[in-house]
Amino acid sequence: MKTTFKYSLEGQETDRLLFRRITEQDFDTWLVFCKYPDSLKYIFSQEQLKVEDPIERCNIWFKRVFNRYENELGGMNALIDKQTGELVGQCGLLIQTIDDMEELEIGYSLMPAFRGKGYASEAAIKCKEFAFENEYATSLISVIVPENSASIKVAMNNGMKLDKTTTSNGDIVNIYRINKP
Repeated sequence: MKTTFKYSLEGQETDRLLFRRITEQDFDTWLVFCKYPDSLKYIFSQEQLKVEDPIERCNIWFKRVFNRYENELGGMNALIDKQTGELVGQCGLLIQTIDDMEELEIGYSLMPAFRGKGYASEAAIKCKEFAFENEYATSLISVIVPENSASIKVAMNNGMKLDKTTTSNGDIVNIYRINKP
């Protein structure tokens, strides 16, 4: 029996996107994402980046996704283009521990062919609205490596502002935050 994980946006949609649960059948499509070294440099820790095989990188990604689902730690949702049915990327609400405090993060990653077209902002805004409407948190964050200008732009499009700089998994990160109105 399929259960829904907490914070799931499964069944939600935006003008261009449908949100659904990630499945094992998405692996081969997501492998394209894992073949681009730049795709993971802002997401994986420095230790994980030493893994060079794209299949192994994709396995690490999917283990993380399914671990979050199984342990109620939030999770990524597949983003499906409503017109074409293509997997555009992943976005979701994730429980993160930052500076010894649990926070709810909006995380997003897009397939290379769909970057720069507003999909990440569209999905992130939906996550924000969904989280605040369901009273999941009084503030939301996005954890972003300072060099990741594309993700910073998405966070700012989502109304977030730089809150602080800290470390996460041994990496220096910026925490962008928005408070519930």
